[in-house]
Amino acid sequence: MSLWPLLQGFGLGASMIIPIGAQNAYVLNQGIKRNHHLTTAAVCSLLDVLFISLGVFGGGALLSSNEYLLLAVTLGGIAFLLFYGSLSLKSALSQTSEEEAQMAVMARGRRAVIAGALAVTVLNPHLYLDTVVILGSIGGQFEGQDRIAFALGTILASFVWFFTLSVAAAKMAPTLSRPKVKRAIDIAVAAMMFIIAAHLAHRLLAQYVF
Repeated sequence: MSLWPLLQGFGLGASMIIPIGAQNAYVLNQGIKRNHHLTTAAVCSLLDVLFISLGVFGGGALLSSNEYLLLAVTLGGIAFLLFYGSLSLKSALSQTSEEEAQMAVMARGRRAVIAGALAVTVLNPHLYLDTVVILGSIGGQFEGQDRIAFALGTILASFVWFFTLSVAAAKMAPTLSRPKVKRAIDIAVAAMMFIIAAHLAHRLLAQYVF
């Protein structure tokens, strides 16, 4: 197995996973709350294993060639991003006391946290448009052991990033959980969700209207 495809996979995977999105925002928030944050990172990483493998070993070509499926994924993704962005904006504008925030954290058990990680991963349009389609199209150019090495590289990037983000957020929780800092993070997340939704909508209009 060649080292170069593995490094290519790691670099490309990191370039697509690291830019902030719904997954990263969720992992960051669970790390700040120290609420099953390692479980959250594990779920997001394992789901990436599934979808990266699907893309690299044939699923990406299937999705990109099916116009109606791609349209459904894009429309669903826009709706999800707007919803998630609205939640972040609502959190930024709310005046929740520290005691109420702690109670909210305690109310979210492991199952609820896992369900949230599943939602921000499976409903995330970038999972399909970037991870499955783009990584799949590039990974599909490799053959045999090199394709496996490329897939392992992208999967490794996912594990390294999500666990690093989760642990770092937990360690910096005293600073990141301050009301002003938390509000700034929520506003930044909301803005990013709305920008990505607008980008997807513009691309969709350009494809089907203009």
